[in-house]
Amino acid sequence: MTKEKDVIIQVKGLKKSFGSLEVLKGLDVEIDRGEVVVVIGPSGSGKSTFLRCLNLLESPTAGDILFHGESILRKGLNLDGYREKFGMVFQLFNLFENLSVLDNVTIGPRKVKKIAKEEAEKQAMGLLKRVGLDNKADAYPSQLSGGQKQRVAIARTLAMEPEVILFDEATSALDPEMVGEVLQIMRQLAEDGMTMVVVTHEMGFAREVGDRLIFMDGGYIVEEGDPRNVIANPQHQRTKNFLSKML
Repeated sequence: MTKEKDVIIQVKGLKKSFGSLEVLKGLDVEIDRGEVVVVIGPSGSGKSTFLRCLNLLESPTAGDILFHGESILRKGLNLDGYREKFGMVFQLFNLFENLSVLDNVTIGPRKVKKIAKEEAEKQAMGLLKRVGLDNKADAYPSQLSGGQKQRVAIARTLAMEPEVILFDEATSALDPEMVGEVLQIMRQLAEDGMTMVVVTHEMGFAREVGDRLIFMDGGYIVEEGDPRNVIANPQHQRTKNFLSKML
């Protein structure tokens, strides 16, 4: 069944420089509602910078990003309101070590959305159950495995009810046996229709869950297409070289 196209993000000629170092050299991408876009490429290719530009953790140097047809770079944008629509799951969890698991998940809705404590906690328990950690609500991050921490981070992101979730190498800091439990949650989110942009080295996930695969190198999009096609039959030599090391 083909998904009906409903473009929610348009990236046009996106460039980003840090001083004299040009990291993104003109990206053009459209992302549809409910689409899982997987971004791969060598270190330093600009993958994380691309994600950080999407939710304005980095300000683009040139180009434009449209969200529901409106430029997010326009003057007068409610930056906090925009960022609420984008969840971000980082490589190193970024949990508050001094807060319980439950408080980590409720802090955003309570502080940002001004949701009452009781309601926020009820919602958080539902999300912790969804990621298989409702029995850890009173635990602290130091008492959790890496995989559990990342699942809490995903629950915390979902608590803000984002339209899009960005995953920046969400499994690369985990022991191999913990990678599967996090990827399973990401699979479920994809099945539920969450729009996701996923920077990862997990080729199995890319092949099975991704709707589109983007290969970046040197600040450019070198190749993109159906993940199974790109992985099985890459068209560009740089993609071939990269995949030969990954597979």
